[in-house]
Amino acid sequence: MEEELKCPVCGSLFKDPVLLPCSHNVCLACARNITVQTPDGDTAVQSRASGGSSDYDYLDMDKMSLYSETDSGYGSYTPTCQLKSPNGVRVFPPAMAHRHCSLTCPLCHRSVSLDERGLRGFPRNRLLEAIVTRYQQNRAASASSSSSSSSSSSSSAAVKCQLCDRNPVDAAVMCEQCDVYYCNACQQRCHPSRGPLAKHRLVPPNQAAAGGGGGAGSGGTGQQQPHQPPATARKPATCVDHEAENFSMFCCSCRAPVCMKCLEEGKHAKHDVTPLAVMWKQHKCQISQALNGVSDKAKDAKEFLVQLKNMLQQIQESGVEFEACLVAQCDSLIEALTRQKAKLLTKVTKEKEYKLKVVRDQITHCTMKLRQTTGMMEFCLEVLKENDPSGFLQISDALIKRVTSSQDQWVKGALEPKVGPDFDLTLNTDLLLQTILQLDFCQGKAEAFPVNMAASTKSHDVPGSMYCNFMSSVHHNTQTKLVLPDVQENPFLKQMQATDSGETEMETESPGAVEAGPAVPPAPLLQLEKCCTRNNSATLAWRVAALPGNPVEGYILELDDGNGGQYREVYVGKETVCTVDGLHFNSSYNARVKAYNAVGVGPYSKTVILKTSDVAWFTFDPTSAHRDMVLSNENQTVSCNSYDDRVVLGTAAFSKGVHYWEVCIDRYDNHPDPAFGVARINTMKDMMLGKDDKAWAMYVDNNRSWFMHNNSHTNRAEGGISKGSTVGVLLDLNKHTLTFFINKEQHGPTAFANLDGVFVPAVSLNRNVQVTLLTGLEVPKNIRQ
Repeated sequence: MEEELKCPVCGSLFKDPVLLPCSHNVCLACARNITVQTPDGDTAVQSRASGGSSDYDYLDMDKMSLYSETDSGYGSYTPTCQLKSPNGVRVFPPAMAHRHCSLTCPLCHRSVSLDERGLRGFPRNRLLEAIVTRYQQNRAASASSSSSSSSSSSSSAAVKCQLCDRNPVDAAVMCEQCDVYYCNACQQRCHPSRGPLAKHRLVPPNQAAAGGGGGAGSGGTGQQQPHQPPATARKPATCVDHEAENFSMFCCSCRAPVCMKCLEEGKHAKHDVTPLAVMWKQHKCQISQALNGVSDKAKDAKEFLVQLKNMLQQIQESGVEFEACLVAQCDSLIEALTRQKAKLLTKVTKEKEYKLKVVRDQITHCTMKLRQTTGMMEFCLEVLKENDPSGFLQISDALIKRVTSSQDQWVKGALEPKVGPDFDLTLNTDLLLQTILQLDFCQGKAEAFPVNMAASTKSHDVPGSMYCNFMSSVHHNTQTKLVLPDVQENPFLKQMQATDSGETEMETESPGAVEAGPAVPPAPLLQLEKCCTRNNSATLAWRVAALPGNPVEGYILELDDGNGGQYREVYVGKETVCTVDGLHFNSSYNARVKAYNAVGVGPYSKTVILKTSDVAWFTFDPTSAHRDMVLSNENQTVSCNSYDDRVVLGTAAFSKGVHYWEVCIDRYDNHPDPAFGVARINTMKDMMLGKDDKAWAMYVDNNRSWFMHNNSHTNRAEGGISKGSTVGVLLDLNKHTLTFFINKEQHGPTAFANLDGVFVPAVSLNRNVQVTLLTGLEVPKNIRQ
C-alpha cells in the first residue's frame, strides 16, 4: 500500500496532499514546484489576481501544451514571442509582472489553469492525509514494538494535539467519548465544556494512555502498551468557497460536496443534492461490494499460486526424464543434419550469388538507362523553354528521334526482375524441418493428440529413415514420451530412391486417417500464389478440405523470429488470409498453419519462407502527425501551418538492420532550423524534435547544425542547408548508431550511439519549411566514425 501513499513528484509519503481535477494527488509543496506561469493575453482566462502565484518559477522547457476541455478549467498556452540563444535554441522571454499560473499533473499530463485562489482552489485531500498519518503511526508502532520491553517502557513520547493544522503542540487533555487529543487552545475552540459536550469526560493524556494500555489494547493481560492516538479524528472539512462552513450536502450534478451557503447563494440551487452522510454510506457500500469481488479473485490467485508451486516439482521431475529421452533418441538426427548442413549451404550460397549477380547487373543497367533518360528529359524541358523558333526547329527532329528511341528502350519486360527472391532449394528441407518442428510442444493443448510426420533425408546420410510419433499431454501425472521407431516397421511409409540425385524422399500412403483420426482436420495447403511480402509485412493464404460432420472451427498461424528460433502464434481465427505487420526488414521468416475443430488440432502445413524487403519504403504518417502539419504528394511532402516547430513521424518502424533515407528541402524561408532524425512512437509532437528523451535529431539552419537529445545540444558543425539541399539519415541498428548527411556528404561524426529498441523516422519544422521524403535508398559508403 505504500506506493499508493507516495507523491508522484517527490516520491515521499504525501504531506498536505491536494486533489487535482483529474483525481490525482500531489503534495502542496510539490504543487508549488510544478506550477508554471503564463503571460497575460495568451490564454482565454481573464485577468486574475497575482496572489498565490508569486512564488512559482518557470520550468526548464521551450514550449508546453495545455489541452483544453469544455467547462473543465483546462486551457492552452503557446508562447507567441520567443527569444533565441546564440546557439539557436529558443528560450522564454524575461519574466513579466502580471502572469497567470497553470499546473500539469505529473501522472496523466493534463493541465489546469489556476484561478485567483491559486493552489487554495484545489481541495485538500484530508482522507488521504489521514490514511498517511495512520500508516506512519502504525509503522512507528511496529518499529517501537521490536525494541526491548525495558527501553519501550522507559521511553514515552509526548502525545500531540490532533487538531492543530501546523506544528502540533503537546496535548493537554483527551476526551474519552470523542477519543481525540486536544491542546488547550483547540479544546477551548473545538470542544468547549458546554452544551452537549459538557457531559464528556476530559482526562490527562498520560492517564488515557495508561488506561488504554491495560484495557482492550493489551487484551486484558495487564501488560501496558503505549496508546496510539487514532488518526481518523480530524478537523471537519470546510467549503473551499466558504471557509467557515462545513460540508453538509453532496451535489450529484457537480459530483462534489457543498455547504448550505452554496445552496443558498444559488450556485447549486437547481442541482440534484443529497445529504452528505447518505452519499457517503452509499459510496462506502459500493466500494465494499467491489472489494468483495476483488477479495474473491485474490483468494483464487493464492490458491492458484499454491497449485503452480506444486507443479514446479512435477515439472522438474518430468523434465529430467524427458531431456534424457530426447537427447538419446535425437543424437542420430543431429549427426545427420550436421553432415547435411554443409551440402545444403553450398547449394543455397551458389543460388544466392547467382541471383545477386543478376539483380546487381540489372540495377546497374537500369540505373545507367534511367540516368540517360533523365538527362535527356531535363535537356528537352530546357529546350521547350526557349522562344527561338528557328533555333528550336534546327534540333527538334533530332530530339524527337532521341525521345522516341529512348521510349522504345523501355520495352515490356525491361522493368521486370529477371530472377525472383524465392529459393527453390528450400523445398527439399520442408518435410524434415516440419518433422523437427513438430517435436516442439511448448504450446501444447490441454488435450493430448498425436502428430505423425514423415522425414525427408538422404539415404546415405541417415542409416534408415525415421518415423516420428510424438505424444503430448499436460495432465499432471502423465509424462511426455518421444518414440522414434524404424520406418521399415511402419506399414504406412515407403522409401523411394531418386536415381539421378541420390536423394531419398519419404512419403505416406494416405496416413492422414491414421495419424490424426478421421475427424481431425487435415494439414492446410498454403496458396503460394497469394502469399507475398511488402516492406516489413507478410500476407499468407491457405485452404483446407472440409470434413463432413466435423467442420473446421479455426486456424492457428505460427511464425518464427526471423532467425530460425522458436515459433510463436500470431493469429488464431476463422479467416484463411492473414497479414502480419511489424516484421524485421531484410529477414527470412518461416511460417506454418494448422487447423482445429471440436475433435482436436490437425497437423501443420508445409513451411513457407517469407523474405521481407531489404530496404524500407515508407511515407509520412498522417494519423500520428501534429494537427498543424499539412501532408501532400501521397504523404511524401509535408509543410506546417504554425510558426512553432511541429513533429511528423514516418509509417515504418525499425528495430533491426541498416536503414537510410533522405529529406529534400523544397522551401526554406527566413532561416529556420528544422530537425531530422528518429524518435519513439510516443515522442512529443508540439516541440522541436530532440527536446524530449524520446527523440534523437540534428537541427540545422543555413550556417551550422547541432545534435540534440533530451534538450542536450552537442557537436556543433559548420555548414547548413538551403532550398534544394538534401538531408540524409543513416540508422544502423546493427551497430546501434545514428549518422547524418547533407548533400550526400557525412555531416559531423557519428551523432548518437548505443541506440536500442524500436525507432520511427521523424521530422520537425515550422511554416517556413517544406520537405519531401525520399526512401528505398542504398546505404552510403565510407562512413567516418
